[in-house]
Amino acid sequence: MAKYSMISAPDFMPEHMLRDVQNKKFLDVFHRVYTSVPWYRNLLEENNVNPDSIKSLADLSKLPFIKKTDLRDTYPTGMFAVPMSKILRFHASSGTTGKPIVMGYTQHDLDAWSEATSRALAMFGLDENDVLQVGYGYGLFTGGLGLHDGGQRRGCTVLPISGGNTERQLMLMRDLGTTAVACTPSYFLHIIDHARKVGFDWKTTKLRVGIFGAEPWSDEMRKFIEDETGIETFDIYGLTEVSGPGVGGDCPCHNGIHIFEDHFYPEIVDPETLQPLPDGEEGELVFTTLDKEGIPLIRYRTRDMTRLISERCACGRTLRRIGRITHRSDDMMIIRGVNVFPGQVESALLAIDPNLVNYQIYLSKGPDGLDVIEVKVEPTPEKFSVLWNDDAAKEKFRRLIAEKLQRVVGINFKTTLVAPDSIPRSEGKSKRVFDNRHKKD
Repeated sequence: MAKYSMISAPDFMPEHMLRDVQNKKFLDVFHRVYTSVPWYRNLLEENNVNPDSIKSLADLSKLPFIKKTDLRDTYPTGMFAVPMSKILRFHASSGTTGKPIVMGYTQHDLDAWSEATSRALAMFGLDENDVLQVGYGYGLFTGGLGLHDGGQRRGCTVLPISGGNTERQLMLMRDLGTTAVACTPSYFLHIIDHARKVGFDWKTTKLRVGIFGAEPWSDEMRKFIEDETGIETFDIYGLTEVSGPGVGGDCPCHNGIHIFEDHFYPEIVDPETLQPLPDGEEGELVFTTLDKEGIPLIRYRTRDMTRLISERCACGRTLRRIGRITHRSDDMMIIRGVNVFPGQVESALLAIDPNLVNYQIYLSKGPDGLDVIEVKVEPTPEKFSVLWNDDAAKEKFRRLIAEKLQRVVGINFKTTLVAPDSIPRSEGKSKRVFDNRHKKD
């Protein structure tokens, strides 16, 4: 243990000690929400649950779930467990589908968050000798300030550049000696795209680590980024409702995302029956926050689909892992009775050509009333110039994509090749799917 910093020590806690910590924290948070949050107390009583019926984590399955709609329905502060005088910061979701979800943080919450994020950075090999360029958005989104506070706590020099202004991102990355960059994977793809156009040489930088999260990204995309830039990439996991970045991260073994279980207790449930699933089986990830004060959450349904991995990791951490998030239970598209996920499309495209990172999926109704799924794919400028001078080659490449998608997904796609730069680039989370099936002409 001596070779690990104190900040990482909980990651290597003996399992029986970790379970004792979790159990104590769980009982404390349960009693706090029961006594301090009228909305939650009513929910428990409706489900015939009272403090006498909850003795340990073994009773967790007796408790009802909390959904994102519950947080919206209690907007803005109906689920706060402390008086407003204890709240030091607000964060919120984007609210693109209605009112935002507002989360309040006490000083204890902010300290626990930065502690967890700094442990993730330690997992990625960062310390006081690193310059961390934070390309996540600052403000109500948790990404920017979450990585910022965790980076400073870890001792890194933080460059709070936020998202956008890609030319400046590259200039400061080189001139200030950035060694680690944190942003969404889709925005880093945009940075790579711009670097190609201006002839930027990644070897002129000290960059060695990429920290990506806030949206699913595939192993194929990881390989593309690493091959293009020469850096090592790490997955950082979090969500606004639970804490933001720092709920977990993958270690150098890259064999799943370690969850900081002393703060966040994970479960996997069947998304249909809501019954708990054993470790190793894929289902929906559910979290109970073990020591949040502002808005404690018990059995919060994340909609993220993954599995729990209990086998000991080669890195020595005793924390359980989840498989990398590949999709959400609510981003599934049902096309003519077939379940389709955007991640399947991405994996198929990158298997054909690792440069096919810019694509969009459109859903519509055909003249016969049946669902139509179209994927628009953007080749590189070099590939585009060759294809557009040879109709036969263009059709052959288009058909190659269509046939690969059919084999991987199991349905026929309308496949369209589009010109370079015609698909908008994202400075945050990318929008891949456009569902026009219910729009009126």
